[in-house]
Amino acid sequence: MTIQEAQEKVDKWIKTIGVRYFNELTNMTILTEEVGELARVISRKYGEQSFKEGESENLADEMADVLWVLICLANQTGVNLTEALEQNIQKKTNRDKNRHNNNEKLK
Repeated sequence: MTIQEAQEKVDKWIKTIGVRYFNELTNMTILTEEVGELARVISRKYGEQSFKEGESENLADEMADVLWVLICLANQTGVNLTEALEQNIQKKTNRDKNRHNNNEKLK
């Protein structure tokens, strides 16, 4: 699935099953919550914390939740994520083309 297809699929789901988009502020707070849930799983899987009884290692699901809400925000604010990501990659390429190669910490 392309990013554009994902944006279209989420939009269709929202309009047919989800009734309507939550407002942007609500979605921003939901995104923050989902990033926190992703952070919790990463801290337990890769960090020094351990999973609590009943918690699961649902890393992919938590990432998908973050992506879902980000796509919702993009859709409702008119952002084409494909174009935005392409522009962001170009920005990083121009800015960092020599930066990381010259970073002694990365060698």
